[in-house]
Amino acid sequence: MKENKLLTISQEFAVDIIKISQELKRKKEHVLSDQIKRSGTSISANIAEGNNPQSRADMISKFEIALKEASETENWLTVLKDAELITAEAFQLLYKKVVKIKILLIKSIKTLKSK
Repeated sequence: MKENKLLTISQEFAVDIIKISQELKRKKEHVLSDQIKRSGTSISANIAEGNNPQSRADMISKFEIALKEASETENWLTVLKDAELITAEAFQLLYKKVVKIKILLIKSIKTLKSK
């Protein structure tokens, strides 16, 4: 079975986000913890759903939702960094990953739409 790079990266990112969420809960930042966990884990869930579509349009839709969730997560990461709730190092690592996911999603969506 061929490895799905986009799904693998997004699942690894989801695990990282869960860990950040747990750290935020320990700091009593429950609302922010829930927000970033919801958007950050939704990315891989939508990619997984998109990989088993009912149609090409369904796949595009799921990937577009994943892209929106990635953008939201990118925003939350910036907010957390600016509020000094995560370290600059953690921010850089996660930011690079979410940007990579966004690039792969955009390429996938463009390819699907061109077919």
